[in-house]
Amino acid sequence: MKSLLNIIKGITFSVAILAAVSSCMARKEYHRPDNVVDEKLYRTDMLPADSTNISNVSWREIFTDPILQGHISKALENNLDIRIALQSINSAEAYLKQSKAAYEPTVTVGPGYTFQTQSLNTQTGQLFGQRRYINQLDLTASIGFEADLWGKLKAQEKAQLANYLGTVAAHKAVKSDLIASIASAYYQLLTFDEQKKIITETIKVREQNLETTKALKVSGTVTEVAVQQSEALVYNAKSLLIDIDTQIQLLENTMSLLMGEPSHSVERSSLAAQNVPIDLKLGYPAQLLSNRPDVMRAEYNLMNAFELTNSAKAQFYPTLKITGNGGLQSMDIDHLFSVNSLFASVVAGLAQPILNKRTIKTNYEVSLANQETAYLNFRKTVLTAGKEVSDAIRVFSVQDSYIELKQKELDSYKKSVDYSQELVNYGMANYLEVLNASVNSLNAELNIANAKYSKMKAGVELYQALGGGWK
Repeated sequence: MKSLLNIIKGITFSVAILAAVSSCMARKEYHRPDNVVDEKLYRTDMLPADSTNISNVSWREIFTDPILQGHISKALENNLDIRIALQSINSAEAYLKQSKAAYEPTVTVGPGYTFQTQSLNTQTGQLFGQRRYINQLDLTASIGFEADLWGKLKAQEKAQLANYLGTVAAHKAVKSDLIASIASAYYQLLTFDEQKKIITETIKVREQNLETTKALKVSGTVTEVAVQQSEALVYNAKSLLIDIDTQIQLLENTMSLLMGEPSHSVERSSLAAQNVPIDLKLGYPAQLLSNRPDVMRAEYNLMNAFELTNSAKAQFYPTLKITGNGGLQSMDIDHLFSVNSLFASVVAGLAQPILNKRTIKTNYEVSLANQETAYLNFRKTVLTAGKEVSDAIRVFSVQDSYIELKQKELDSYKKSVDYSQELVNYGMANYLEVLNASVNSLNAELNIANAKYSKMKAGVELYQALGGGWK
């Protein structure tokens, strides 16, 4: 028995040394592809490069409205996509634990009972001359171990680690998207509220103008056509009010869903009270690799594909498996626990695949194709990130000038309304001029509200595009 244990120890030690040496020789380490991020990944034009990055700022410092902060916190707690992403992390973690346990031997233990009797019409049965009955009891333990000679198990563990980290990055991406969606929807609601206020005031003004027009008709200054046109403007404004109320309710329903709640009205402040402190500190493009969750996940997918290629390549090499059996066997239970009932066997086998219907080669070729696909997706994700940053920079940087021009446009239209109305009162202008000026004035005022929203939305998108929101 002692000599058997020494043999087992010797085999195990030799295999461990061989595995350590062979693993270093066969498995390749992952290295990030060169030039995956260009220094000119996004267009900064006149903006200077900065080592700092606004994405490192917590979302609470960007979205300072306490009501909005409450909505975001509720969404992070209740949102179903967030909870689904957490379950994906749990699944990936379980697979990771399983891959780490692949180095351990498999052990089974259990009792057994065998009853056997031979046929009398066989050579063995005729040799004995009479039927015999055999009862055998056993208590057996089996152990199996596969030596990781070529790093196959190590590669599978690394692949599962990359998969796990990818699910963590995916959770961060869902969190970032959720915060951006809540903030954008909240600012859109405030914009709708502002536009509803503008339209309500416009209805009052147009109703007053309608009464004035009716009086002018009585005095003979204008015709019934002017009255009908003025009345049409009132109906137009009221229809806009119905549409804006509908948009508000639909957006409240969307925000309720994001917060994991049944549809309900959403508490909010006002558009004038908002201040999104977005500072154009972009950092360097390479920082996107560590800040943007979608970029991180794309690289983890590449790492996973790389390690699966290592594992597929290792299938071409011999596999060393060691199995051992031992325990107690006896014809009757009285002698089962006797020393004479002990048995043991150790089998070591080295199997080199020769022909297996091209399965191994096919798996390797597929893994190479998957690895190239993962690289291309990684590169595409990085380029997409650069585009999104470039887009957000452009929209955000021009909004102040745009709003200023729209404000001047509105002032001019308001003066035009006043002047044209006064001219009509004296019969010196066509009422159509008043109508056009009124419509243009309302559109300009609504456009200013939209421009303010566009600036805040661009700030949210720039913050998200640089990788902010999940910290």
